[in-house]
Amino acid sequence: ERQLLLQNLMRERQAAMQIAWTREFLKYFGTFYGLSAVVLTTGAVKKKNPAILMPILPLSFVFFYQYDMGYGTLLQRIKGEAENILDTQSTLVELPKGPLTFEDLEKIRRSQNKFFIEK
Repeated sequence: ERQLLLQNLMRERQAAMQIAWTREFLKYFGTFYGLSAVVLTTGAVKKKNPAILMPILPLSFVFFYQYDMGYGTLLQRIKGEAENILDTQSTLVELPKGPLTFEDLEKIRRSQNKFFIEK
């Protein structure tokens, strides 16, 4: 029970670190995105060539994905989809050759231990 509690606490901390990293990344990328949009728009207006604005499209996808990950509902949608997969398509997440058993682990341990004598 303590081990499960510890594992859950570690998972929560790792998830919090991932969200915090995403939010920090978004600050830097948001600055880059904003400056790029201003520079590309200025260049497109001066040169009268709207094709100069093309890099804004992929940058927009990256920016809004990061925003959704850090501040939006992306994690809730991912969690919901994961729960749906576990409920309706659980065969997709099954381990090859089934779950590990104690006997399987013992066989592996014995085969790796050259000094073990089978009785």
